[in-house]
Amino acid sequence: MDQRKLQLTDWLPTTKKEAQLRDWDELDVVLLSGDAYVDHPSFGCAVIGRLLESLGLRVAIVPQPDWHGDWRDFKKFGRPRLFFGISPGCMDSMVNKYTAAKRLRSEDAYSPDGRHDLRPEYPTIVYTKIVKKLYPDVPVVLGGIEASLRRLTHYDYWSDSLHRSILLDSGGDLLIYGMGEKPMESLCELLSDTDGALDVQTFRNLLLRHPQKQTVMLLSEKEIPRGIRPDDIVLHSHEACLKDKRCQAENFRHIEEESNKYAARRIIQPYGNTNAVVFPPYQPMSQNELDRSFDLPYTRLPHPKYKGKRIPAYEMIKHSVCLHRGCFGGCAFCTISAHQGKFITSRSKESILKEVKAITEMDDFKGYLSDLGGPSANMYAMHGKNLELCHKCARPSCIHPRVCKNLNTDHSALLDIYRSVDGLAKVKKSFVGSGVRYDLILHDSGDEKVNATNRSYAQELIMHHVSGRLKVAPEHTSDRVLQLMRKPSFELFYEFKRLFDEVNRKYQLREQIIPYFISSHPGCTTADMAELAVLTKALNFKLEQVQDFTPTPMTISSEMWYTGLDPYTLKPVYSAKTAKEKEKQRMFFFWYKREEQQKIIRELRRIGREDLIKRIFN
Repeated sequence: MDQRKLQLTDWLPTTKKEAQLRDWDELDVVLLSGDAYVDHPSFGCAVIGRLLESLGLRVAIVPQPDWHGDWRDFKKFGRPRLFFGISPGCMDSMVNKYTAAKRLRSEDAYSPDGRHDLRPEYPTIVYTKIVKKLYPDVPVVLGGIEASLRRLTHYDYWSDSLHRSILLDSGGDLLIYGMGEKPMESLCELLSDTDGALDVQTFRNLLLRHPQKQTVMLLSEKEIPRGIRPDDIVLHSHEACLKDKRCQAENFRHIEEESNKYAARRIIQPYGNTNAVVFPPYQPMSQNELDRSFDLPYTRLPHPKYKGKRIPAYEMIKHSVCLHRGCFGGCAFCTISAHQGKFITSRSKESILKEVKAITEMDDFKGYLSDLGGPSANMYAMHGKNLELCHKCARPSCIHPRVCKNLNTDHSALLDIYRSVDGLAKVKKSFVGSGVRYDLILHDSGDEKVNATNRSYAQELIMHHVSGRLKVAPEHTSDRVLQLMRKPSFELFYEFKRLFDEVNRKYQLREQIIPYFISSHPGCTTADMAELAVLTKALNFKLEQVQDFTPTPMTISSEMWYTGLDPYTLKPVYSAKTAKEKEKQRMFFFWYKREEQQKIIRELRRIGREDLIKRIFN
């Protein structure tokens, strides 16, 4: 799309002047975003803004408001008729800003020119408190991944403490968790008959009479709709969790199981005289609903206010296409299923091709799509063979500890997408930049036709869709650690690498496989990392894509790290917590660096593993 052909009114307004260009004197909703405004379906605030626009509402976005000084950015549109929406950003603000070692990252990927000073820490809390000071009687609706994953008591790594529901710490009136389209549309339908400006009490009364799915409210016991029912899950109170980590571990199992069910129960957690009430989520979006979200009239471009500036996250995804939502991997350290759910909703082929064609019309498109992917690149169109069994299932993962017999792992629909995209006239090459689950490719489905299709998928992926390097994530080499991570045995990585190398030899390719690994994950010891160094060296890897485990809210790994217990067994789990312990693990990634060698040798002697010295350094 040629940006020169677009008018300023093709973007949602970000200033009062831009609203007046649309002849809007009053707004229904004002969205405050921690990210720069990029009008693209990969940016959550743009998605919600376009959805609200499609419902006939007058909506504006205030991207990265200045929270210092006179708060003029918060006042520029005045009071919205319905509510303020707080969208802190596409990433957790603290993960976006700091490394696992709590050092400042090199840049903020969602800010112009990567600037660090355009969003506060915990923008959900900061923005909401400012709005409540300026407009105490206007409802505030929280959303986005930061709020979603902090909806109940959670461990905060950055302060090394247990925090309450973010509704309490921010003062918001309603929290929408997960992907926001369906709950936001339902909320706006509820508010559609409102005459004049909506106040907090009226907003609250409407919600008490018509409880909204996939939301969280703070309610007294008397206010909880229909009281506490026998099938409600009442968690240990926040105060109990502060006193006893076992209570927090026990809570988390319920939270995770319910967030992954097709039909979940209501969850209630007491906080003194109030309760955080989590109303069950919507069932997964239908294909038509997902297509509708992606087909909204995005410009696919940053707002013109950023002309001449680089927004790193946009540069990464502007020529990429997301094929589906959800992930049934259930990795212990990942928040995708906690936010998007484990059930896959795939876009239609027509919607995908429509977006690809839009990309091919962009001025800077040279014929190469950077990614045909998703949360996991190769889960497109996968689901249970018997959906009734899925609707009763509480497993957090469909592929761990083994691939479910009811899961259809057929890659044929995805192959059809690849071939259809590559058949378009202006597409020279489409790459897969998202991570690939090789355990799905290698799985013996019991159906030879499906197995043959999956082998064809692997070959086509390696031959035509790898931009020199294929990303996969074994994460570790220790089966004991991998079990805690909910990842497959490292033996499967060997099998996939053999396949990868075989295709490269057969077709004289020079592709590389790039494995990702994590150090300091709960259960991992220094000896485990030493073994990892030995095994990856034997495979001729000098590791680059590595990270130290970072505890983030609402993952089982974080709960193990904080509580020292496995929430499902309540058995103790060791975690490396001090900077010294973590550095001792991390250094084994870099055995090939001269400055690390003596430290590694000393540590191997200390733990009685002198036998590994020659295997690493010979």
